[in-house]
Amino acid sequence: MTSTTHKRFNTRAGRAFDVLNIVLLTAVGLLAILPFVYVLAGSFATELEITTRPFFLWPNEFTTASYESILSSDVIVRAFVTTIAVTFVGTMIQLALTVLMAYPLSKVDLPGRRTILSLVIFTMVFSAGMIPTFLVVKDLGLLDSYWALILPMAINPFSLIIIKNFFQQLPHELEESAKIDGANELQVLRHVVLPLSKPVLATFALFYAVGIWNDYLSPLLYLSDTGKWTLQMILRQVTAAASLSADELNSDVPPPAQGIKFAVVVIATIPVLLAYPFLQKHFAKGMLIGSVKG
Repeated sequence: MTSTTHKRFNTRAGRAFDVLNIVLLTAVGLLAILPFVYVLAGSFATELEITTRPFFLWPNEFTTASYESILSSDVIVRAFVTTIAVTFVGTMIQLALTVLMAYPLSKVDLPGRRTILSLVIFTMVFSAGMIPTFLVVKDLGLLDSYWALILPMAINPFSLIIIKNFFQQLPHELEESAKIDGANELQVLRHVVLPLSKPVLATFALFYAVGIWNDYLSPLLYLSDTGKWTLQMILRQVTAAASLSADELNSDVPPPAQGIKFAVVVIATIPVLLAYPFLQKHFAKGMLIGSVKG
């Protein structure tokens, strides 16, 4: 079968098909990366060049004025550190809660398992909505607190079901052997299940982290103290404003009106881009594994 397939794609038509695929996929890839290159180039360009050249991929005059303004700004640096902290803590909490709920639900003999799963699936179809969620956060006393950015999204139903299905596919003999050696359920989860679940956990840790990092609606709704704003709120304010003064940024360096918008976008994007290579090897496997069994 392999030799027949190789012969079929080694013909002139097969080679032409390969070349066409490479050309089309390369073109699509370039179109996808083009906006990022433009934003990166604009962040290093002068204000005059940004306003006079409608589109460019390399600045004629290289300058770091936008980044100097950002690095000297207490507002943006504080928002950046805050976002990193909220993303890290939120990802750990959300992943821990999801695992602690998915593991018992993976046991078919758990009392009330079907009822709990039905409630989980119900939340995937019918969400509470913005106003009821806001009222719950308010009544819990979480307004103007970083917990309001983490706890309302603590468990994602889709992630829960996929991780639960992954746990179900693990060999039961491993858990039984651990229990024979005297391990309890938490020890089985920690020493047997979690080490075997790195692909799926890494995948959904990335999903959780990206979701928290890119979230601007939650800070907009729940944080009234501008000193607690995350980077996405600063990015929203920067891109929505015609320009920002040095006083607004609490910076000693006068910011370029347009260049700083590009620079803030780059600063907000780079951490997520840096996270992908470390989790790439687990990403495809983690998405496919656990999605077969119900």
